[in-house]
Amino acid sequence: MELLNQIPIAMKTILDRRNFLKKTTAAGLSLTLAPGIVFSRNASSRQSSVSIGFIGVGGHGHHLIEHALKVKDVTVKAICDIKKENLERGLNMVKKATGLRPSGYGEHEYIYREMLEKEDLDGVIIATPWRWHIPMAIDAMKSGAYAAVEAGPASTVKECWDLVETAESTGLHAMLLENHCYDRWNMAILNMIRKGLFGELLHCHCGYEHDLRGRIVTGKGTGISREEVAGGDYRTLQNLKRNGDLYPTHGIGPVSQCLDIHRGNRFTSLVSMSTKSAGLKLWAEENLDSDHPARDFNWQMGDIVTTMIRCYNGETVVMNFDTRAPRPYSNMRRVQGTKGIWLQDGNAFSLDKSVIYIEGKSSHHQWEPFASYQKKYEHPLWQRYLKEGVVGGHRGSGFLKIRGFIEAVRRQKRTPIDTYDTAAWKAISPLSEESIEQGSQTVTFPDFTNRKWMTNKPIFGLTEKY
Repeated sequence: MELLNQIPIAMKTILDRRNFLKKTTAAGLSLTLAPGIVFSRNASSRQSSVSIGFIGVGGHGHHLIEHALKVKDVTVKAICDIKKENLERGLNMVKKATGLRPSGYGEHEYIYREMLEKEDLDGVIIATPWRWHIPMAIDAMKSGAYAAVEAGPASTVKECWDLVETAESTGLHAMLLENHCYDRWNMAILNMIRKGLFGELLHCHCGYEHDLRGRIVTGKGTGISREEVAGGDYRTLQNLKRNGDLYPTHGIGPVSQCLDIHRGNRFTSLVSMSTKSAGLKLWAEENLDSDHPARDFNWQMGDIVTTMIRCYNGETVVMNFDTRAPRPYSNMRRVQGTKGIWLQDGNAFSLDKSVIYIEGKSSHHQWEPFASYQKKYEHPLWQRYLKEGVVGGHRGSGFLKIRGFIEAVRRQKRTPIDTYDTAAWKAISPLSEESIEQGSQTVTFPDFTNRKWMTNKPIFGLTEKY
């Protein structure tokens, strides 16, 4: 049975914070009230210790445990993973670091619900296959915990609405763990935009361009066996059945912060188109044995998907999704305004590959290396981070996103990437599918905030800890 059709976990009644949730829900609180009061369990409180649970600790999930263990006053209380080797590795990591072994859950796909019901968790971090992200986040919030989910697409627009409605009814939050928002250069660009160096923004370009043919076709690098590939890992199945931008958040996350999406601006419409599907079949023919099951797969996904988004304030965004053709990694970043432009391509994680032009500062018609601007306009969060010592993977941004989530839980505040962001960024996937299916027709972008974007204020990168 599909996850959303399962009976939701009952709210715990023996804990004060669960009782608070019931009282606020019964009172009919809505997000039309002040952000500091609604969409948080208790805006005036601050917890000294935070109890965290994990669902999914495989390829990337175990790194999230490492990051969480580096945050002060955090207890990893429970871990859930249906793969025994993943679960044992996670439990042992925590015990080695703290001397305490968390509770472990791994008997079946829905055992995480037992974890949510039994354990007193302040926050739950989810790094499972994509189709589980939103349903698990919904269940986590219904149990009384903040939720954090990894990058990936929503399955439907409806489940994005379900996520928002659950957050609003419980007063909790679901944060998308988008590490690219925390990348050093993206935060420097955001700082420059807020200081007015680009003038009025006009256009952004972004994407996810990463040769993943081996992983998509065979599960290479995932621990998926040849036998399992016949049924596919989660990327395999998604590429077999869907045709749209399946990984939008690395690109659209930083762009949304630059454009103040949900803070005085919003996405209004979207149109997508895809190329034919040829790359994965060719790769399979050239790299797999003649009897390998993946050679006969009929891929629905076009090799390259291009999406255009229009914003309420008149800006446009172009996104590229390109994971099924030979190429080096790139995020194709471009931020352009009335006073300047920034471009990043090639080695996306090297500062010397970015160029910038600021009218009145740069030589006429001459690009400048970005490195000097990075130093001059380093975001305050990264200024502190460099002094503290950069830790963790994903260029240090992996730790920052986990710390941001945990500090929001500790303070019981709105998360820096909030539920509306999470819903909208993940919704790009089913919306792009809809547009492509309709012959690349323009589709309306839902307003998940129900007009609250008009008065919401920017929060990302503007607080002491997150």
